[in-house]
Amino acid sequence: MKFSAAFTSVILVLPFFVAQGVLAVPANKQGANNGNNNGKGAGANAQTSLTLDPAVIAKGFENNGQATPTPGQVASLTSNNNFINFCLTVPNKPITNGQQIKTGSCNPAPMGVIAATTNMPSSKFVSPVNGQDLAPNTAFTIKMAVNHLQTGNFVNAATNYYAAPQQVNGQGDIIGHTHFTVQDIGSFTSTKAEDPSVFAFFKGVNGAAVNGVVSEAVTAGLPAGVYRLCSINTDANHAPALVAVAQHGSLDDCVYVSCLLSFEVRN
Repeated sequence: MKFSAAFTSVILVLPFFVAQGVLAVPANKQGANNGNNNGKGAGANAQTSLTLDPAVIAKGFENNGQATPTPGQVASLTSNNNFINFCLTVPNKPITNGQQIKTGSCNPAPMGVIAATTNMPSSKFVSPVNGQDLAPNTAFTIKMAVNHLQTGNFVNAATNYYAAPQQVNGQGDIIGHTHFTVQDIGSFTSTKAEDPSVFAFFKGVNGAAVNGVVSEAVTAGLPAGVYRLCSINTDANHAPALVAVAQHGSLDDCVYVSCLLSFEVRN
């Protein structure tokens, strides 16, 4: 059988373009994994493919949002391939690669499943309460009520930090955990923006909620001072909880407490 020179050239060149990712060949025509089956079932092969399945390309990413400019609004970055190689455009930043890189990095993991407005997590400290006085250097337990967060799910933060997309459970709640962080703010009337790298207490709450409440002991208590105690609700890979709309109440809670001696006066 004889082939024309033009046809032969196409046959020889096609593998090159496929290898370079110019032609994305879908690994599974059924579409991408829906995020709830860990790569099993429909789209399982797509989770091992090194090409972008056209079924998951977000055409809206090609729009910079400025068709009708709004004062003060900036143009969005755009992409026609889901930003799959975005980190190549960021100079001097390593790939996050599951690490907590203090000098900064670029993370290629997608955001994942975004929680619906009916499943946005919320939390409220049960103990201590806002304005409570605690005895200095005395053990106490932090307790917080939490809704729409399947707590007690956390990955290895040393090797899998931000390393996978957010997932939700069968009820649509984010699969994750929370953290408690306490900072000395000097006084109740302080207006100083505190340094996030400085804190008096920090603990990832690994246990699941019991009757809707998570808790963690502060075994050594806190030195004398005035403190802000806050939650950090995240998915299993420690990324902040992602929800469907920008306009919503806080997904976290904070209270302000004191650990002052009897003769000290609060500001």
